[in-house]
Amino acid sequence: MNHLRGAGFRRRAAVAAGIALAGLLAAAGTPALASASTARPHAGHRLVIAYNMGAEADPFFIAMNVGAAAEAKKLGVTLDWQGDPSVYSPSTQIPIVQEMLAEHPDGLVISPTDPNALQPIVNEAIAEGIPVSCVDTHVTNLSKVLTYITGNNAQGGAAAADAMAKAMHYTPGKTYQVAVGMTSPTTTTNVARLAGFKAEIAKKYPGIKIVSEAYSESQPAVANSNVNDWLTKYPHLAGIFAIDGTNATGASAAIQAHNLVGKIALVGYDAYANDVALLQQGVFAALIAQQPALEGMLEIKYMVQYLRTHSRKGIPHELTLPNIVLTPHTPASVLAKYTYPTA
Repeated sequence: MNHLRGAGFRRRAAVAAGIALAGLLAAAGTPALASASTARPHAGHRLVIAYNMGAEADPFFIAMNVGAAAEAKKLGVTLDWQGDPSVYSPSTQIPIVQEMLAEHPDGLVISPTDPNALQPIVNEAIAEGIPVSCVDTHVTNLSKVLTYITGNNAQGGAAAADAMAKAMHYTPGKTYQVAVGMTSPTTTTNVARLAGFKAEIAKKYPGIKIVSEAYSESQPAVANSNVNDWLTKYPHLAGIFAIDGTNATGASAAIQAHNLVGKIALVGYDAYANDVALLQQGVFAALIAQQPALEGMLEIKYMVQYLRTHSRKGIPHELTLPNIVLTPHTPASVLAKYTYPTA
């Protein structure tokens, strides 16, 4: 994984301090946002783009880094890529963003772990004249954000419901218990996918009943434990929707350990290389693939374009990329195209 950091970036801010500052900013209300500085970079200045995500070790973000780093190199800018190594939480994300902003980058790209908790730090950056873009997930108020790029999460959730019903050989009149593994109850991507999943069930598969939703904070081991709990509590469980990649990894391990491959319909999100291999073996009934490398590339492209021209022309305020449904029958060439890159 290619992590590019400036020498001055350090992580010594305490988590408690980050939470306290966020609380004070939130208590003070949303500040009046200043427009981004119109001063063009002086000749010879090398732009620095701070890029922050929830969990660096997540293969989704590793793939995003591949795209962002390649575009940064192409455009001749410095990419400062930072996030907590593995924990997906506002309490770990906020102090890191604070340290990145203390170095006064030219732009900030952020994947918020919570739309409300990260709003104050985004407001702070914008008020300081630092343009901000959101990627994958977003803050609550996007009105002052340069651009927001994500996958079509509602569509992905609906596609997951269709794939699960097919794998379970859904028959009207029968009841099917399913469970959903999520990273958090507030992460905007998870919320949209779950909404799409539920809407498709209500529309087409009324016999599918969601009996539990559990959260992992992007920890595969926690997701694995959640599945083990479900298997004990719901012996007739028919399906699991692992709503993101780390939950898919944890769920697939539990399904295999209990010799339930083919007996529980497992539909996951994200085309991690290991999970694509398991898809080919029939462990997953389907995987919903996003395009993280493309998201990373476009975020750098648009941010640099804005910083160099100070024009929003040609920069979409919101851009939604399609998800791709992969199954064990998907041609190998297509699987290879959408498997997340690692380098």
